[in-house]
Amino acid sequence: MPASLSIRFTGIVSDSARPIVVFDLDGTLADTAPDLIAALNATLQAEGLPPLVSERARRLLGSGTRSMVERGFREAGVFGSPADLLETRFQRFLGFYGRNLKRDTRLFPGVPEALDRFRAEGWLLAVCTNKAEDQARKLLDLLGIGDRFAAICGYDTFAYRKPDPRHLTLTIERAGADPRRALMVGDSRTDIATARAAGMPVIAVPFGYSDIPVAALSPDRLIHDFGELWAAASELSAGMRRPKR
Repeated sequence: MPASLSIRFTGIVSDSARPIVVFDLDGTLADTAPDLIAALNATLQAEGLPPLVSERARRLLGSGTRSMVERGFREAGVFGSPADLLETRFQRFLGFYGRNLKRDTRLFPGVPEALDRFRAEGWLLAVCTNKAEDQARKLLDLLGIGDRFAAICGYDTFAYRKPDPRHLTLTIERAGADPRRALMVGDSRTDIATARAAGMPVIAVPFGYSDIPVAALSPDRLIHDFGELWAAASELSAGMRRPKR
């Protein structure tokens, strides 16, 4: 790692001088699919619709929960719903999901150890997710890692959400860091598009909820487990770019 990004500081250094890694949540830090799908199916069944089989429902993940609910109803054969009904369905979904955030959700192997390595080396951590912020915070606490993050921002934290790059750059600013010293870790087209639009490096994991193989989206690095993350981030840190504004 070059001297300009040295993480072994001497003296007092502000947070804005520290590099930061920003994580997506669903499909990146945790396998949330079982509980998301259960909540979606409960929402469908509340209107007398049959549940989607797991494989079919899993294809709907990756673009945020609101999109998942809207697409879920289209998969069930319901089209052209008015905006107020879409909102009612989404709020119903949030209610079902909020009562079962961690019934079957699990962290992917190696996540706590990877986070602790970055913190020990002086990096800041943040989460930028298209989940509701309160549910993201609660879930990360239930998973035992909420205290690792300097910022946890959801689709409702700002006026913007992924793939709008401002969701990412504002998350970084909320963490007290500099977007020029940031990189992102995600699992989907949305995450890669967001990082690209913000002008920052992106590392992808292939075990999440991408609608196509994530390698085909040309992330800067592809890791197959969290044990590879530190090396990938260290390599990319030399090329951190100023984000577009």
